[in-house]
Amino acid sequence: MATSGLRRGDLVEVKSPAEILSTLDATGALDGLPFMPEMVALCGKRFTVERRAERVCDTVHYSGTRRLADAVFLDQERCNGRGHGRCQAECRILWKEAWLRAADAGGPAAGPFSAEETEALTARATVGTHTERDGEQRWRCQATDLPACTEHVKLWDPRGYLRELSSGNVGMAHFARVMSRAVVREPMRKLGMIDEVHVRGSAKKGDSFPALDLQPGERVRVKSREEIARTLNEQGRNKGLWFDEEMLAYCGREFRVRQRVRTFINDQDGKMVELKNEAITLEGVVCTGNHSLRRWFCSREIYPYWRECWLERVDPAVAVPEPAPARAAGDGR
Repeated sequence: MATSGLRRGDLVEVKSPAEILSTLDATGALDGLPFMPEMVALCGKRFTVERRAERVCDTVHYSGTRRLADAVFLDQERCNGRGHGRCQAECRILWKEAWLRAADAGGPAAGPFSAEETEALTARATVGTHTERDGEQRWRCQATDLPACTEHVKLWDPRGYLRELSSGNVGMAHFARVMSRAVVREPMRKLGMIDEVHVRGSAKKGDSFPALDLQPGERVRVKSREEIARTLNEQGRNKGLWFDEEMLAYCGREFRVRQRVRTFINDQDGKMVELKNEAITLEGVVCTGNHSLRRWFCSREIYPYWRECWLERVDPAVAVPEPAPARAAGDGR
């Protein structure tokens, strides 16, 4: 199945502010996808296409897999949250192909751009990023608007999976590994043979666990499944935080702390969540879509949040080499 447009590995350049502005409607969006203020600073810069947005998960309605037409991800570019109340989710940025052009590796880069056109694009991109509703501030971004600008992909539509191959998103070996899981596990899920709670624990309300006060850059080891289970309740949660199946693949491995997350925008209602308990992200540790029921091959690579009791600090003197992550997420901007 052929897929037109940009492919993995293509070198592209983000168009000028004036060119991008001409594609946006009054709400600062193209085909429903917002061009966010965090993206303005990337105009004129060059990147490599990391993959097409053929399969992305829906974290608003949890409807499964969706497809964003004529859009790509660029080598791990992530939102820094500066235009959205310092949200720390670090979502990957989606780019419509109309905002990009093919670039010549040996040619000169575009720019500089005038302050007037940059300010005009920033003003349009800022339209509707936050509003007041029911006495509360609500935020709008690509993640909150994803269902409106994408189309649902049926679970067993073969075209949805074959596009992963034809677009160059994944190789044949990767495709075969993930599909072999899907064809076994999805019928089991449908028959109720797979527990929706990935790791049921034995922790009770009021149980406490030692705090580590982990800081960015520190090296940690993810505990074993059995150790983590002792910190979870029957619903697979610790102080409300869900332990996802995708996180199991990282048990026993060592990583560095990326950041302590304190605030993030809730995709479902646009409210800014202020966390009462610690949440940690780890370098190179993302949801891969390789083990995810109903959302196989998802390319959003969302950072899962970790409780400190799921981790243990590693003594630098005895640290072992870290295995290469499945798909390291890069350092954002």
